[in-house]
Amino acid sequence: MKKKRSEKKRHVVAWVNKAEWDQVLEYLYSQDSSLQRFALQRISAWKGRYSSSTPVAVDCTADLVRCQVLDKSGQLAGVDLVLLYGAALVRFVNLITERQQGRIARPLRRLAGNLNIPEWVVDLRHDFTHRKLPTLKWCRKGCKVVLEWLQQEYWSRQLGGGPNEDWESQSDGEDEEIDLKWKDDALIAKQKEMEAYKNARELLISFEKEQYQALDGLPGGREKSSWPAPFAEMSWLLGEIKQFSVELSDLLVDVLLEDGFLVPTFDQLETLGCETPDIASSRLPQTFLRFWLPLLKMLNSPSFIHLLLEKLFIELKLLSKEQNNHRAFYISAWISEIILCNSNKFSEYHFETKSQKKARIKGRIFVNRIQLRWQQLLSACLEAPCISTPHLLQVILDDMEHPLPLETRQKLLQLCSIYTQTTHSECDPSPEQKQQPIYTLESLHEKLQRSRRHTQSSLAESERGKSSQEYNCSDVQAEKAKLLRGSPWQVCVDKVLWKNYPLGKVPGQSDDPSCLMVDNYSTMTVFDQPVESAAPHSVPGVSAATRTADGLLWNHSDVSKLKSGLQLF
Repeated sequence: MKKKRSEKKRHVVAWVNKAEWDQVLEYLYSQDSSLQRFALQRISAWKGRYSSSTPVAVDCTADLVRCQVLDKSGQLAGVDLVLLYGAALVRFVNLITERQQGRIARPLRRLAGNLNIPEWVVDLRHDFTHRKLPTLKWCRKGCKVVLEWLQQEYWSRQLGGGPNEDWESQSDGEDEEIDLKWKDDALIAKQKEMEAYKNARELLISFEKEQYQALDGLPGGREKSSWPAPFAEMSWLLGEIKQFSVELSDLLVDVLLEDGFLVPTFDQLETLGCETPDIASSRLPQTFLRFWLPLLKMLNSPSFIHLLLEKLFIELKLLSKEQNNHRAFYISAWISEIILCNSNKFSEYHFETKSQKKARIKGRIFVNRIQLRWQQLLSACLEAPCISTPHLLQVILDDMEHPLPLETRQKLLQLCSIYTQTTHSECDPSPEQKQQPIYTLESLHEKLQRSRRHTQSSLAESERGKSSQEYNCSDVQAEKAKLLRGSPWQVCVDKVLWKNYPLGKVPGQSDDPSCLMVDNYSTMTVFDQPVESAAPHSVPGVSAATRTADGLLWNHSDVSKLKSGLQLF
């Protein structure tokens, strides 16, 4: 062991002997630019011998000395010198601290502090890479300080032997210890997370068991939607879940959104007696809502509601890439239920009695209004397109603290309905929409329905108590003709089964394409076309202008353009 310790570690170097080394070191730190150039030429020769294994300190020293030589020559402007100094200083900080970095990234200030590099040098490097370029004065000062550091930490230590860059490898043992500690900490954290996940599932499953027992204990005459008050054991269980949510609310929400909890299975729906919900309604079955109300009321807090909404929209965004209508319905239904609980529209409940108000409040997750993050909710809703997006968007727009302009809301809803391929009908269309021309059958039907609703409402106002009579066929045809007045379309009054005719074909039309040709026609060249000159003023008693052949409608260049633009089908 003693023999091995006494042996010196040998290195292959690029310089001829120690004399050359001493000469290059002396010339590098000389004030004479010619001597510094000679030293840089020798280092270039060393790099050719070293290939890619040139010592980092030698490379950085050469870069910085080259900056000083060019600075003294006066060949470069101030900005060019700043950029040159900046590249050399950035390379120095990055290369010197690179070996200090382990698997876990650590701040450069901390690594530089371990190597006794001034902190302001690291700040200078940050200014070059992320901020405004520093002045030339600071660049020169940084170059001088870094060269002094390299002379002290590298060049002076090599005078007693071969290159021994202890400062590059002094933290290897420290890095290994940090990596091992990080692995141990990650393993412990993973185990704690698995235990917490298991505890959360056990608590929620216990809650479901208690609710099912309460459901079995209901008398036959009572509805399942009217759940009994929690028992003593249930109250203790809710307290445990509350305590768990205080410590790990994020994990609890993740477990709640799994299948079998807030997203029920078909067996659970059958046990609760819930019918298959209508996907277009976006409303939860009341029995299923009552099942989870005790837990959600106990967890009710602004922070929990914000977190739950955020997780629901994230889950809905993930489901937009998958075809899982059952899960997507319940995720969107819970979003709708939470936002509707927060609704500020109380006008419809103005005349309700105290018992009615108590019953309504009893079925809500929370009563007091919460300041929701409306812009974040709106963005999350638009980023998760699905069949329920128009409904959720309408709910959010109606309940916002500072609502968007009416025109913006209508356009947003219309774009959403187009993107999700769902129908969206505005109860009170804008005047611009009413005056739009009819281009498609859908716009015709929509305008016809609005006209019918308007007529029915006027009949109801004039003849209250009387049932409005349905339109007969002639009235409908007359109304359609009235709506199409001024349009190139017209209503066909003949009884024709149009489904038997493809587009572009009319009854009685022959299959022979020659039937579309006219019997008699004449040809006329472009240059033979007469010019119609219109009089600017119409004077009484003077006949109107007639066609003359004073000029041509098109010239040769126009005819060439027309010919080049023709397309044959």
